Amino acid sequence: MKLTTKYSVLIASLFLIISFLNQDIKACTRVMYQGPNGTIITARSMDWRDEIPANLWIFPRGMERNGEVGSNSIKWMSKYGSVIASSWDIATSDGMNEKGLVANLLWLAESKYPVYDSSGTQKGLSIACWAQYVLDNFATVEEAVTELRKEEFVVVSEYLPGTKRFTTLHLSISDESGDNAIFEYIDGKLVIHHNRSYQVMTNSPIFEKQLAINTYWEGIPGTIMLPGTNRAADRFVRATYYINAIPKTDNTRVAVASVFSVIRNCSVPFGISSKDEPNISSTRWRSVSDQKNLVYYFESVISPNTFWVDMKNIDFSKDSKTKMLKVGTGSTYNGNTVDLFVDTEPFKFFGI
Repeated sequence: MKLTTKYSVLIASLFLIISFLNQDIKACTRVMYQGPNGTIITARSMDWRDEIPANLWIFPRGMERNGEVGSNSIKWMSKYGSVIASSWDIATSDGMNEKGLVANLLWLAESKYPVYDSSGTQKGLSIACWAQYVLDNFATVEEAVTELRKEEFVVVSEYLPGTKRFTTLHLSISDESGDNAIFEYIDGKLVIHHNRSYQVMTNSPIFEKQLAINTYWEGIPGTIMLPGTNRAADRFVRATYYINAIPKTDNTRVAVASVFSVIRNCSVPFGISSKDEPNISSTRWRSVSDQKNLVYYFESVISPNTFWVDMKNIDFSKDSKTKMLKVGTGSTYNGNTVDLFVDTEPFKFFGI
């Protein structure tokens, strides 16, 4: 019996979904809200099976950095100041710079990075520095895409310290105009997806296949049925539907609250994990970046409250100090926490 085009597409889509659900991944979700009058807000959840302590850092302009992969490391000086969330104080996993550029790192099991020869001519950058490099150097997505497309360095990955888990990540960035880009290394090649419409990213499979899966669900009204599990495919569909279903408003309080509600909807309840399904991991923290007003919101599950960092109150000048706010210890904060950051020596990025 010959299948119609409609049923062929349906079956192909279902195979993609099944393939997606079987991936061994660590869960995270990233979503962007595009509202009226320049209201742009990017949110992400950090989901992980184990504890992944986070602290918030203020980095000024003019910081001397290197890629932490030996003598061939790329070197740079930070052009822009930023507020970031660290992981284990060895990597930048999330953050926003003073120009409203946001960077989010999420797990991607299919990542395969180029072979790096530390004694060769190719410059290298530790994956722990990837997001920070972008925040330090670029004001817009277009600038970052143009520069990174030149591939003047390669991203170098390594096993997470003390584990047998090789680090495989993809990077999403967004700016105050509402532009988006996603960077993935597939079979050793850099793949860049650049489009304002790329508002949502989760984990496996590669982003191209995430879009294909979502195309199937677009034919099913979200008011009738949405997939409800914690798996990456379901989170991608829910985030895509809800971020476009919530009211479009330039009322900052309403917009931020609405975006928080979407990222919470895509989170995994604390304490939920499965030995047989490592793709299901508890949400450890959430961030929401208001790119119009330059306010970075943060919410940790071990300290059930939401606080923020108003970047307009920060001195990012070259002569200012690096500062840190401890959040991985369950400390409780309220409101604008800029004055609670303390002068701290910057952490050393993990390398090889």
